[in-house]
Amino acid sequence: QLQLVESGGGLVQPGGSLRLSCAASGFTFDNLSIGWFRQAPGKEREGVSSISSTSASRNYADSVKGRFTISRDNVKNTVYLQMNSLKPEDTAVYYCAARHFWGTSWSDTRLYIYWGQGTQVTVSS
Repeated sequence: QLQLVESGGGLVQPGGSLRLSCAASGFTFDNLSIGWFRQAPGKEREGVSSISSTSASRNYADSVKGRFTISRDNVKNTVYLQMNSLKPEDTAVYYCAARHFWGTSWSDTRLYIYWGQGTQVTVSS
């Protein structure tokens, strides 16, 4: 059973940076596509970014393009989300998720089988 554990969240001022990590165990990590999602209070969970198993392909939500960067290290079984120029509207619980294929509907939460427990990101002065 694959387990995903997020870390790196916290409180940061607007314009600041954070790097989230998603560590995987219990499965062949380098066969999985990984997505980052977030959920703010009272809102639906939304896709932030995703990365294919080989890092050859990546997707970003329009709201984070140019500010966030997704990457992965298949030796360390870890995916990262570097978040720069953070805004108050980036405040949310951030989740990583995994699925066994790459392709359409990268931001559809229904297509991900494995989920982490989430890490809180708060952007506030």
